Amino acid sequence: MMDILVIFYSMYGHTYRMAEAVAEGAKEVEGAEVELMRVEETMSEEALEEAGAKEAQKEFEHVPVAEIEDLKGRDAIIFGSPTRYGNMTGQMRNFLDQTGELWQNGDLIGVIGSVFTSTATQHGGQESTILSFHTTLLHQGMVIVGLPYSFEGQFEVEEISGGSPYGASTIAGPSGERTPTENELEGARFQGKHVAKITKKMAED
Repeated sequence: MMDILVIFYSMYGHTYRMAEAVAEGAKEVEGAEVELMRVEETMSEEALEEAGAKEAQKEFEHVPVAEIEDLKGRDAIIFGSPTRYGNMTGQMRNFLDQTGELWQNGDLIGVIGSVFTSTATQHGGQESTILSFHTTLLHQGMVIVGLPYSFEGQFEVEEISGGSPYGASTIAGPSGERTPTENELEGARFQGKHVAKITKKMAED
């Protein structure tokens, strides 16, 4: 049995939809127990209302909010965060900054780690967000898994599409008007399944 956590922060729902797809993919692997959790919102109610995110977040308010302890005992953790100027969101950063005790105890050493993201524009930091996220995972001693080119959707050129060897991604549009395409969701499913398969292989060794 493999214990896989998919944990995300989403402001308008794009990363949440990708997280659902990641979880779907991971569940396809026999023996995978997959849990979906979200990072707590840190913005004020007023700021969320002004940004037009309050209504959007109702879509995933049923997803349980993660505590730091929820990271312990996992075989794999797949993180999802929108980008903010080429980095993870402050909400995700705030959550990870509270994992000092896990680092001190070596709780995440050897755990599979993987990252997916969402950006407003095609070149809005999809790769830099994931790569800079990897730095934290490496400090925790995690084993990083990306999205290999065996996912043929990475070769898509007929339409604008997210996704790189670093991880699945989607493009939300400057005003959040774009929803994840089927190719982007398929990339997320592929990544989830890929992580679960590698986790299973490591557990068998």
